Amino acid sequence: MENSRRALPSSTPSDWDDVPVMNVAQLGGIETSVLDNGPGRGVRIAWVNTGGGLRYKVVIDRGLDIADAEFLGQSLTWHSPTGITSPTAAHNQGLDWLKSFYGGLVVSAGPLNTGDPFVENNLPFGLHGTHSNTAATLESVTNPEPLRGELAMRIVGVVRTSRVFGPNVELRRTISSRLGVPAIEISDQFTNRGNERVPLAWLLHINFGFPLLTPLASTYCYRGSVSPLPGSENWYRHGGDYKSAPKPLDEHRGAGEFCAYIDPQADADDRVMVGVVNRERQLAVRIEYSKRDYPRLVNWQHWGPRGSYAGALEPTNAGVEGRPVDVARGWLAHLEPGESRTLQCTLSATSDPGDIQQLLDLND
Repeated sequence: MENSRRALPSSTPSDWDDVPVMNVAQLGGIETSVLDNGPGRGVRIAWVNTGGGLRYKVVIDRGLDIADAEFLGQSLTWHSPTGITSPTAAHNQGLDWLKSFYGGLVVSAGPLNTGDPFVENNLPFGLHGTHSNTAATLESVTNPEPLRGELAMRIVGVVRTSRVFGPNVELRRTISSRLGVPAIEISDQFTNRGNERVPLAWLLHINFGFPLLTPLASTYCYRGSVSPLPGSENWYRHGGDYKSAPKPLDEHRGAGEFCAYIDPQADADDRVMVGVVNRERQLAVRIEYSKRDYPRLVNWQHWGPRGSYAGALEPTNAGVEGRPVDVARGWLAHLEPGESRTLQCTLSATSDPGDIQQLLDLND
């Protein structure tokens, strides 16, 4: 399949008149379901088939994030040993977020903290915030209707972060794809429904694993200055090949990792493009967003042996060292009472040689 985006007709109804399909589910669409076994029993999910080679699973009860994702039958993401678990506020304390971090293609952090735990005004804030362990209120599921020229499919839901006396932050998330196109658009609209100013810290963990990440065959692709976090300085050495996937590293057993902030270059329209390429498999994921939405990018690398070989590219408007550090650096955004702000990101899967070369050129 040279370019899966050419697999289906265009959007005008007449183009579909001769397509021998009576049920659009034969081509793609959204199917909701409930997990019935294991620690995620009872969790609502939605399988989305783009009809363009990309298929992914939205976890409705885990903040409308995305777990499984595959392109042309090959997995794009990393799955942790926890698997999908039911949402619980018990994992919002300290480092307990890690007990329910299932990996997955997109796991969101925030909306009040994206980094390390801290205490403020006697209130504890856990690792990466509360979003991931909050169930969404599903508003709508829309399937495509190609005979009407409607190729869009989307899931819309609300995730609320709130407590008595505030804060009260409403997130309306829309996840959408287009029939025949191997891409996911994520639109996150935040509204401060409270009566006091609140922080807005948001990060998208976009996680990768085998076979997309293969030792000596895969590379991260981005352009911009690199600022390693403490402990990662030797890995992100000047002139070193810190983007390529190495063989599994003994120093990454357990909690070993490398991590850095990237100040990504944007084009004239303030758009950023980054991604991951597997040269051997000719497989890639491209991530695109506005630098106004996500001013910085985190590159997490965990090259552990025995199945813990994983990594991520993480667009963020904050940092990963805790909100007090964000405040000190001037990185923390806020929402005034009644104010809304929308952050958007698009993920595309591709095996097109031109697309892959465009990503690899970012490393020149």
